[in-house]
Amino acid sequence: MSATSAAITATVGALLTGTTRLSPHGGGRLALELWRRPGGPARVRPEERAVHEAAEPGAVGRVVTYAWGDGRRPVLLVHGWGARSSRWADVVRALLATGHSAVAYDAWGHGATPGPVRPIPEHQRVIAELERQHGPFAGVIAHSFGAPVAIHAARQGLRADRLVTISGVGEFGYLVDTFCDRLGAGPTVNAALRRAIARRYFAGADDIWDRFSAQPLPGWDALVVHDAGDRVVDRRQADVLTEALGARLVETSGLGHGRILRDPDVIDRVVGFLDRVPA
Repeated sequence: MSATSAAITATVGALLTGTTRLSPHGGGRLALELWRRPGGPARVRPEERAVHEAAEPGAVGRVVTYAWGDGRRPVLLVHGWGARSSRWADVVRALLATGHSAVAYDAWGHGATPGPVRPIPEHQRVIAELERQHGPFAGVIAHSFGAPVAIHAARQGLRADRLVTISGVGEFGYLVDTFCDRLGAGPTVNAALRRAIARRYFAGADDIWDRFSAQPLPGWDALVVHDAGDRVVDRRQADVLTEALGARLVETSGLGHGRILRDPDVIDRVVGFLDRVPA
């Protein structure tokens, strides 16, 4: 982070802290407006362009969807915060080469889908429609924030028996904690933001921090892939996922949060897991 960016971040954090002390409700609303914005829609990278343009486009409401392949052995791909479906380009190539198809969507405020962002239950409704159109799925692969999205969908009835999380978030509250930590905002802002999220999206329910965290998935086989030096989602989140899902863990080194999706060895392990004959 540059000195200028660090100064701006510190200023924003101080503003949130001061506002929350004066008005916890107002501070929570301000924090929520910052928290819920992933930034400008990510662009399709040049190396992703061919795969992106080869997809069959579709839509679920205003949500833009993508499908690759002939429809056999479809795998659902759920991207992370600030990303888009084209980030799966190398994974899609590998799936197609092994006789799978792939299905993905750009979440609200990401890629080609307009915002604002929507809560996890609305992702589940999109996934349910994609399952109706393209399923049953042979497996699900989720990156970063896509992990709690995929786990919730599975708990709500998504039919697939294999889940892979890559750089995944295991605790829903981790998203709030890291946001506050990066701004240097303390527990007062953290609590106010949690209350604002609960009010805005979940009718004030106070159990959401457990409800949307990793939970056991009976009947599912899971693989957790995480880089030891991930600076976006801490490596300890992999332990949360591994324990909750009863999953196997693959730990990498030097791939970080995003490059892990393009690593040939990681992709081979993931596709091999989806193809593995049950014991």
